[in-house]
Amino acid sequence: MAELRYNPLLRDWTMVASKRQHRPHMPKNFCPFCPGSGKVPENYTVHKYDNDFPALSPEPPQPDDVATELYQVREAYGKCEVILYSPEHTTSLPQLPINHIEALIALWTERFETLGRDPKNEYVMIFENRGEEVGVTMPHPHGQIYAYPYVPLKLRTELESCTAHHEQTGRCLICDMNEQEQQAESRIIMENEHFICYLPFFTDYPFGVFIVSKSHKTALPDFNAEEKRSLAQILKHTTGAMDCLFDEPFPYMMCLHQRPVDGKNYEDVYHFHIEFYTPLRDKGKIKYNASSETGAWAPCNPTAVEDTAPQLREAYHKFLKKEGLSV
Repeated sequence: MAELRYNPLLRDWTMVASKRQHRPHMPKNFCPFCPGSGKVPENYTVHKYDNDFPALSPEPPQPDDVATELYQVREAYGKCEVILYSPEHTTSLPQLPINHIEALIALWTERFETLGRDPKNEYVMIFENRGEEVGVTMPHPHGQIYAYPYVPLKLRTELESCTAHHEQTGRCLICDMNEQEQQAESRIIMENEHFICYLPFFTDYPFGVFIVSKSHKTALPDFNAEEKRSLAQILKHTTGAMDCLFDEPFPYMMCLHQRPVDGKNYEDVYHFHIEFYTPLRDKGKIKYNASSETGAWAPCNPTAVEDTAPQLREAYHKFLKKEGLSV
């Protein structure tokens, strides 16, 4: 079964992909993403791989005959792709050279543009899950891309907030957030010429940083080569700082928030940024989302970001020294 089922309470769609339950457990001595597996090129830097067990497909099966006037169903149209960061099985994003991450950003950009040209796709989400704490079973460095035939609820809510702010003030909400964070200074972790990384005033994760473009751009294709190199640098440094927090690979969920591809104009109201959702609140301690967070969507951060920002800044300085760079 693969279909979309409508949730009338939230006015959103649920992807049903029961065949994903049957994904095989890979033998410890075999990785399909490594050269020699027969599934990927023998030589590659970064590589797009179509997901073997997609929740969304360009040729979806017909939904089951279970719809009613209230409970709608539709085809699970879209695309699910795996983006391989490197042929090296044991490397990770912060360990890659800047020019290698530039190649990754170039592939992200190409896939965003290609998937965005399909008129049935409305939102393209580029993301990475890292660490067993967030359910990763394939350690080879990789991210994913989902092209949805609708704009998911969280993104839709964010867009509505940005639109309302622009209508009220004539300004971009995320530009205003950048200004507020730069004025406060205490929550900023790092910045370079084109991007800024900070723990937002409101984040519900102790180390839930945002990477935000300083200029008002809405998606990866808007950036020039210099800006993309700055993005590669701050991605490397941000994830490297996380790894230096507790001197071990740091788990996270990383999501690129960009304009929808539904044909509407978001130029004035939306702003490119990357959100990190980080499940650790301290070394070996998980920040769980329990009943209030899950049942009411009432987030609770167990720490003030003004306390955790200095920890992450110190880890950033530690990472720079490790890389032989000046603070």
